[in-house]
Amino acid sequence: MQRFARFLPDRFICLLLLTVLVASVLPAHGVGIKISGAAANLAVALLFFLHGARLSRESVVAGFTHWRLHLTIFSATFVMFPILGLLLKPVLQPLMTPELYAGVLFLCCLPSTVQSSIAFTSVARGNVPAAVCSASGSSLLGIFLTPLLVGIVIVSGSNAPMSFGVIETIMLQLLLPFILGQILRNWIGAWVHKRKAVLKWVDQGSILLVVYTAFSEAVSEGLWHNTPVLSLLGLVVCSLVILILALLISNAAGKALGFSVPDRITLLFCGSKKSLATGVPMAQVIFAGQAVGAIVLPLMVFHQIQLMVCAALAGRYAKRPESAHEHGRH
Repeated sequence: MQRFARFLPDRFICLLLLTVLVASVLPAHGVGIKISGAAANLAVALLFFLHGARLSRESVVAGFTHWRLHLTIFSATFVMFPILGLLLKPVLQPLMTPELYAGVLFLCCLPSTVQSSIAFTSVARGNVPAAVCSASGSSLLGIFLTPLLVGIVIVSGSNAPMSFGVIETIMLQLLLPFILGQILRNWIGAWVHKRKAVLKWVDQGSILLVVYTAFSEAVSEGLWHNTPVLSLLGLVVCSLVILILALLISNAAGKALGFSVPDRITLLFCGSKKSLATGVPMAQVIFAGQAVGAIVLPLMVFHQIQLMVCAALAGRYAKRPESAHEHGRH
């Protein structure tokens, strides 16, 4: 039963799906969409402020000595994925609508997850300190690199309108709150750490509000009328293809570069995942005024698939015999 349970959607994914359902049946209109949009913008700023207050500078600095591994992980996240999204265009585009394909390119530009990357690395007995450093560093780099990559990849990949002027908005709505959180960390860090359970609901509530606003606008613009069922099925297939290729390439790169098994595990889980928590708020800012619902839908699908596949992989790695080298590391 436990083996089967790990392949089921987690509670947050269920809440996301429920939010999409509510937005599809009862979307916000008129003044309601303006109010929810303003609230979503404030929620995004709060979300990144809390990220800044919680991210430990020590954990990032401590792992930077393993620069070869981190450089490989960042290359997988910010170079390999966008290249895969563009190279697979002849295969992916016929299977889905142009808006969904733009969403696939967007998820390819996002940073890695933090909590689940570290958790799966730990379960699989990988290099956890390096995972903490890489996952945290990926989130920080994503604030700068994701808007730049979106401007390059989505414009060249799907002709979607995108302006580099959005970087100014990113700085004000995402980076500034993040920096303020880091500055105030010495005073509020302990308070935030003690209230992780409560603030988790703030995190998730912020994302749910953004998703509701995004899908309300998208539904009003005819998202479900313009998205055939076959395109949704094609999106699932494409997500699997991209994830499997990312895992295979990351594993091959780890072996070719001579990394130890724990380091290869860290590369596998940190280099193949994409952050829903960062991606949804970023989409709200980067694609303001566009059909954000169609942009974040591929990310929601990919997120659930990566959790299920990585859970299975972590379980397999956890069962391997512990070598003398690994024992010495721990």
